[in-house]
Amino acid sequence: VQLAESGGGLVQAGGPLRPSCAASAFIFSSYEMSWFLQAPGKEREFVARVSRSGGVTYTYYAGSVKGRFTISRDNAKNTVYLQMNSLKPEDTAVYYCNADGAWGQGTQVTVSS
Repeated sequence: VQLAESGGGLVQAGGPLRPSCAASAFIFSSYEMSWFLQAPGKEREFVARVSRSGGVTYTYYAGSVKGRFTISRDNAKNTVYLQMNSLKPEDTAVYYCNADGAWGQGTQVTVSS
């Protein structure tokens, strides 16, 4: 398994959650890392991306999460995090980690109103 998400769960609206994605050392050191979400009955969509390790770190966000979510990477642990704050019911989805076309199995995030 090259990418493995964890840390999803059930949270009340307004609360935080921090899913994580553990990657193989090769994947983590070689590629940008991204998070996507897929809500029931909808297409998978981009959430956030962080540049590859080494050099200046760049982050990119979808407009719907900018200011609420923060993507970060821990190079010592080969892990990418998605700090999700001020969660809304519409954030409910399966969240997937992606790197160079590889996908994890996803982690369910459910936000109750």
